[in-house]
Amino acid sequence: MKFAILSKGDSKSDALKQKMMSYMKDFDMIQDTEEPDIVISVGGDGTLLQAFHTYSHRLDDCSFVGIHTGHLGFYADWLPHEVEKLIIAIKNEPMLRIEYPLIETIVRYEQGRETRFLALNEATIKTHNGATLVVDVDIRGQHFERFRGDGLCLSTPSGSTAYNKALGGALMHPSLEAMQMTEIASINNRVFRTVGSPLILPKHHTLQVTPVNKGKFMLTIDHITSEHQGIKSIQYRVADEKIRFARFRPFPFWKRVHDSFIASE
Repeated sequence: MKFAILSKGDSKSDALKQKMMSYMKDFDMIQDTEEPDIVISVGGDGTLLQAFHTYSHRLDDCSFVGIHTGHLGFYADWLPHEVEKLIIAIKNEPMLRIEYPLIETIVRYEQGRETRFLALNEATIKTHNGATLVVDVDIRGQHFERFRGDGLCLSTPSGSTAYNKALGGALMHPSLEAMQMTEIASINNRVFRTVGSPLILPKHHTLQVTPVNKGKFMLTIDHITSEHQGIKSIQYRVADEKIRFARFRPFPFWKRVHDSFIASE
């Protein structure tokens, strides 16, 4: 078993990483940061997102598991005092792999080139300077609406508990192969109208956003923000790839929702 461990970078997470590395080597596991079979994040959901983007080119060959050293996360299943139990499970128990959908974002430019991104949580589009975003939204090649507002957020089912929830979007179970579009402060009056509700699109539906006004745009792919100019259109769809999580015990999604948003301390 080849492994890689990514830490949040604080003293607690770094110490736990070193402890795990020592234990795993004692179990004859091999540290391999280039081609790991299992990727362990130590920190929180942000650390797991970083791990995903670090190894997004190896989604068919590795599985992810998270240890949270702060607040309970949706991707980080294990507590620091459970690391020995986790390592023993990795070494001796069969690994159940749970797959979650991702969002594919393809940015096409006026010069004809394009770039492709994968998001585990969400992808957003906003203007560069905070001005009103004006874009045409097409679904399956048919015009749906002209959106005016601060921006749009496309979320995965597992990411529906993050920014999407803050925007008033629905919570989606990760077993659904779908994506959700939520509006960010849309303009709705007698002149301008949008649907005003989150949209949940199945895997075989493609959503395209075409800027009406040219300029610079800020795109986010999870925690990564980048500036783009000369955009012709942006295509969003459920990706063919999926992320695989290593499970060694049950951790139901709705229990995570309850523990994160409902349960009292």
